[in-house]
Amino acid sequence: MTTPILHPTEALSPEAEASTALIAVVITVVFLTLLSVVILIFFYLYKNKGSYVTYEPAEGEPSAVLQMETDSTKNREKEEYFI
Repeated sequence: MTTPILHPTEALSPEAEASTALIAVVITVVFLTLLSVVILIFFYLYKNKGSYVTYEPAEGEPSAVLQMETDSTKNREKEEYFI
């Protein structure tokens, strides 16, 4: 009585070996392509973290509102109003 593990297996034909190799190559290429796309997306998101501009003055700087008010008082005679 023999166990199923020890049964002799048939050798694959050259065509079957070639198709198995081709499937392995295709799977490897798809995996490497997906991996490279994920890496490119990661680097893009890491470099472009997204920044936004605030209009609040930094500490120690004069207020932009006060600067605008002083500029508007200097140029009062040049202003024109169209009604």
